[in-house]
Amino acid sequence: MADVHNVATRSRNMAAIRATNTKPELLVRRTLHAFGLRYRLHVRELPGKPDLVLPRYKAVIFVHGCFWHGHDCHLFRMPATRRDFWEAKISRNVTNDEKAGAALRSAGWRIGVVWECALKGRTRLDFTQAMQTLANWVRSAEPSITLRGN
Repeated sequence: MADVHNVATRSRNMAAIRATNTKPELLVRRTLHAFGLRYRLHVRELPGKPDLVLPRYKAVIFVHGCFWHGHDCHLFRMPATRRDFWEAKISRNVTNDEKAGAALRSAGWRIGVVWECALKGRTRLDFTQAMQTLANWVRSAEPSITLRGN
């Protein structure tokens, strides 16, 4: 009986984790909008379904959670339980990110990545400065930008 309860609890907990409209994503969206940038959200037709798509600038932005995308920062820690499952899952996510990035670049898109650790935790960047940097990148011709914690 306890095993059934643990599985049901784990399923509910995992179901509560969002793939879209996360707090970091909402912060980035709200700020870029305030800077006058307009975007589309989660465009399924593009590889990797970017979080923000700015067609006018031929730019996409991904807001990555450090855990789910296997980032090498203080916010990522491999779970001790079911380690094989998590290693495979996170490795798959990283591979999918790389494939999506390659497909987007070959289609002429510019790619921005904002890591969760840039926005929270002990290594977070100054938020206003980081978002100004991101907005400046969108308006530039630079092919890519990555914002990560210090």
